Amino acid sequence: MIESLTQLHPVLQAFLATLFTWGMTAAGAALVLLKKEVKPKHLDAMLGFAAGVMIAASFWSLLNPGIEMAERMGQTPWLTAVIGFMAGGLFMRLIDRFLPHLHPGLKMEDREGVKTSWQRSTLLVVAITLHNFPEGLAVGVAFGAVAAGLPSATIGAAVALAIGIGIQNFPEGSAVSLPLRREGLSRRKCFMLGQASGIVEPIAGVLGALFVIVMEPVLPYALCFAAGAMIFVVVEELIPESQRVHANIDLVTMATMLGFSVMMLLDVALG
Repeated sequence: MIESLTQLHPVLQAFLATLFTWGMTAAGAALVLLKKEVKPKHLDAMLGFAAGVMIAASFWSLLNPGIEMAERMGQTPWLTAVIGFMAGGLFMRLIDRFLPHLHPGLKMEDREGVKTSWQRSTLLVVAITLHNFPEGLAVGVAFGAVAAGLPSATIGAAVALAIGIGIQNFPEGSAVSLPLRREGLSRRKCFMLGQASGIVEPIAGVLGALFVIVMEPVLPYALCFAAGAMIFVVVEELIPESQRVHANIDLVTMATMLGFSVMMLLDVALG
């Protein structure tokens, strides 16, 4: 598979990889077609696992290569990492501040962003879509980095990142479709809305790959930017959501460590 990918244009590589991550979101959303609901503790564990994957990916697949690239390009590595990382977090904070959305499990009065007349189901989908953007961006930037020909960026590492993001997208798809079912929507509509939350990933992936290919000097910043955006999502959303029920904290903690280990294994083995 990896050898076949190397024959394709980097933008097409990023597109195919993010199609996979979108497909995993759809697979998670499809759970609503099979059963009425997943036990809360199981959903919490899946969200914890997703958080672990994203934390590991942020370092192994994004920050660490970004720091190495900055050094090779003659930049100040620590400064590049801090600027890029914080810019990613601030970017997500601005979107989070103004874009109307509602996190799963919360009441309508807890919705965030500017005031709107959007329905609860729309706000729930927007919340997950918002979080999928940095994931698609990260995959696109990773494949764009390979195209730049820098030693610290490998096709194996980019594939590992796509696989890791895809794995953690499964519970995210479920986190959209299952709560919508409890809202009274049909199974089919719940699935369609759940998988639609991942459509932003191929778009962000292509944009990320194109950007770093055209603007190679900013590549280290782009990698660290994607890492900052992903960590924002983990801390602002995934971990708080997964630990709303105090009794599940230990389970979620172990699931998070498992997710981190799986992503670390993928990156070290394939990268």
